[in-house]
Amino acid sequence: MWQAWLDALLTALALPEFGLSTVFVVAFLSATLLPLGSEPAVFGLIQLNPSLFWPTIGVATLGNTLGGMVSWWMGAAAHRAVDARSHKKPTTNPRALLWLERFGAKACFLSFLPVVGDPLCAVAGWLRLPLAQCAAYMALGKFLRYVVMTWLLMQAAETGQHWLHGG
Repeated sequence: MWQAWLDALLTALALPEFGLSTVFVVAFLSATLLPLGSEPAVFGLIQLNPSLFWPTIGVATLGNTLGGMVSWWMGAAAHRAVDARSHKKPTTNPRALLWLERFGAKACFLSFLPVVGDPLCAVAGWLRLPLAQCAAYMALGKFLRYVVMTWLLMQAAETGQHWLHGG
């Protein structure tokens, strides 16, 4: 039953008229702690319809930033849950927490990085860094990543096509 439902959903999301919504969903989910990458969906849609370059970049940035904000919220909620159960506050922080506290919301610019970016958003929430500032830095980093990665992939594809055709 679940497999049939998932197959139907994936088929519907693959239709061209759902391209931007697919990019949004994939970008959103990939910004959570799920092991997904949104770049193939972004690049694929732009390859199919180059006129959607900026809308695709915008939708991917929005989805990925909102996903990062969910991770931030999860970190903040986890901190509240720990505080509610424990009356003791830790006196020392690991080095990574100290680094994040020192840079504050600006560190969320690095949320675009693989492996560490998604947990970084959750730790920012744990530290109760200001959500609006964190979201702004997340959006900037994610936007620049999508622009650079997509441009590089387009250049590589163009070079590959040129090479395949004996140019």
